[in-house]
Amino acid sequence: MTEDVGDEPRDRQRDRQRDNETSRDKHTQKRLFVLGPHVMTHHSDCEPEMKKKTTPTATTLAAVESSSSEVCSIIIILIIIMMKMKHLAALCGFILLDLVVFTAARPQTGSEQKCKSGPVDLVFLIDSSRSVRPHEFETMRKFMIDILDTLDIGPNATRVGVVQYSSQVRSEFSLKTHSKLEAMVKNINQIVPLAQGTMTGLAIKYVMDLAFTAEEGDRPKVPNVAVIVTDGRPQDRVAEVAAEAREKGIEIYAVGVARADMASLRAMASPPFEDHVFLVESFDLIHQFGLQFQDKLCGVDLCLESDHGCDHMCESSPGSYHCLCLPGFTLNDDGKTCAAVDLCAEGKHNCEQVCISSPGSFTCDCNRGYKLNDDKRTCSMIDYCSFGNHSCDHECVSVLNGYHCRCNHGYRLQDDGKTCRAIDLCTEGKHDCEQICVSSPGVFTCDCNDGYTLNEDKKTCTPIDLCTEGKHDCEQICISAPGVFTCDCNKGFKLNKDKKTCTNMDLCKTVEHGCEHQCVSTPGSYYCVCPDSQPLQEDGKSCGACKSANIDLVLLIDGSKSVRPQNFELVKQFVNQVVDSLDVSAHGTRVGLVQYSSRVRTEFPLNMYHSAEEIKAAVMKVDYMEKGTMTGLALKHMLEYSFSEAEGARPANRHIPRIGLVFTDGRSQDDITEYAKQAKEAGITMYAVGVGKAVEDELREIASEPVEKHFHYTTDFMAISNIAENLKLNVCPEESQGEIEVKDPCACESLVEFQQATMSSLEQLTHKHILSNFNHH
Repeated sequence: MTEDVGDEPRDRQRDRQRDNETSRDKHTQKRLFVLGPHVMTHHSDCEPEMKKKTTPTATTLAAVESSSSEVCSIIIILIIIMMKMKHLAALCGFILLDLVVFTAARPQTGSEQKCKSGPVDLVFLIDSSRSVRPHEFETMRKFMIDILDTLDIGPNATRVGVVQYSSQVRSEFSLKTHSKLEAMVKNINQIVPLAQGTMTGLAIKYVMDLAFTAEEGDRPKVPNVAVIVTDGRPQDRVAEVAAEAREKGIEIYAVGVARADMASLRAMASPPFEDHVFLVESFDLIHQFGLQFQDKLCGVDLCLESDHGCDHMCESSPGSYHCLCLPGFTLNDDGKTCAAVDLCAEGKHNCEQVCISSPGSFTCDCNRGYKLNDDKRTCSMIDYCSFGNHSCDHECVSVLNGYHCRCNHGYRLQDDGKTCRAIDLCTEGKHDCEQICVSSPGVFTCDCNDGYTLNEDKKTCTPIDLCTEGKHDCEQICISAPGVFTCDCNKGFKLNKDKKTCTNMDLCKTVEHGCEHQCVSTPGSYYCVCPDSQPLQEDGKSCGACKSANIDLVLLIDGSKSVRPQNFELVKQFVNQVVDSLDVSAHGTRVGLVQYSSRVRTEFPLNMYHSAEEIKAAVMKVDYMEKGTMTGLALKHMLEYSFSEAEGARPANRHIPRIGLVFTDGRSQDDITEYAKQAKEAGITMYAVGVGKAVEDELREIASEPVEKHFHYTTDFMAISNIAENLKLNVCPEESQGEIEVKDPCACESLVEFQQATMSSLEQLTHKHILSNFNHH
């Protein structure tokens, strides 16, 4: 009997140990509810018996609180009922997930009963500001140790970290630091309070950014729980950083003691606030929260013990739960109901044409006239031509829901829609050839008639000009026709019998030349000459009395300030008196005017005006310059520009006399010697006329030799008209009234020069001009 009594307690002890292990096994399972018309229940104690799926009744959940054997009995009864109702086959095709029925009792107090809620990463965030008194901080140590004592601590179970904060944040140990309860308790007892301010927001950010990281021991897909213990109002902003932490999946419990602010606690904690916000009057009562927190974290499976309202599945977490949906469904904003995921409507598909949606999935289809390719996504148009019954003459083109025939380039489809005929663009007039169109199917090329050549544009034609190409043997004139030519002769010549060469004719004997004195024949032309004492007139035929010969005259007039405006008008009259004495014309005398003071200005060049009236009118419009007297600069300008061919001076080989006349009233402000010398060396006959304060030595230096004939001076501007009367430049001797004359233009050598110039001008006349005169007579 003694032996039996001793054996009996050992049997009960083994039974109790087995029951405890069974209870812990139930706690380690993931707590998940699947709601809907069909539920599959799975339990480790009845695995041998449970091989079929069942549908729960309204009493199924109530039976959860019974023992494991009772649960198995209920499940077996349900299976038998369902088999009798012949719904088992349909149920097996619909059920998607197993339901784990968690039937553990609330964890008992004491170190023997550990929380089996599953893996959790837990971080305590404790306020160690100066307002927390030493004995209150000791109460907080005990609070943490009491909670840890109820948890299943381990690297694969619950991991714990502790962070204290005041005005700064300090991690006492991280989630990966300790894997045993004893080490954690020892570390907690060694914590030294910071005793500064209350920067709760800074502490939450530290936990979010550092404490819950893989480097610090945070595990993926393991719930993150933060417990904040504080006794006062935060000195920084907490709402925004707490919201960010919650969005990252951190579940926050806010424990306020004594002076803590309820609004701040609610701003930090996770919803619902009734489960996550705790306010106690003193640190002595904080252990009450410890008991409640143990219930939230370990003791209650809200999926089992509450009306969670999840449409499909309920998943428990320490002190809370959340709803999940079956694959192909998404959780609605209410957090409970589920809606089918329409990937087609959301555009989350790659169908080319038609998307057919099913919950969380889709299939592709094609529009009418298309077929689905092997990739089951893209579509190809049905090739009706490939059926081989189109009977197109040239080419078959598949189109949507059919086909049509098409002809090769250069052909046109006939009315039957099948046969093709070559397009003759030449016959249809659809070309732009100038002469000949050569047709080929749908295109054309151009050609030319005989005697013509095709241009680079390949359309137009140009006559073959054998004359221009030099492909002829005419002596004088070649007259072209397309591809051929004929010969002709210049005026004054006649074509010989060979139709190529020409014989000279004496035009003076064969035409009415109109020469007043004598006609001189030249090859193909003629010119008139006059007696030695008479010049040939501009008409090239008549002879006139001796008039002034051709000269190029440039007048340099002083426009300095000393001249004065009223005297400058007398100077312009002097210039016009000189012009009146000249025979001005384009082929006779040319006159240019330059005014100078401190600078030089060309009033008009030699080639601007061709009559005395034009020159005199231009002289009267000249504006008075004033300022200094730069006579040397004026001589330089005359030499370099005024007697240039660009400004109307005739070429030197024409032997037209070049005459420069300088008019000044004072001493030059620059040197005149060099440019006066160069002007005379260049063949320019220089005249110097001085008035008033003009320096005689400078005038003589300007004047050509003999100086007495090329220099004149008067003291009064009123007397310069007398100089103009006596200064008849380059005129016949019988018309000269003064002592100053350059030479006798009617002398033999002058007439020879004049006649040579006239003959040169006549020779430049065109053949057309001579014929015009001939026809006129």
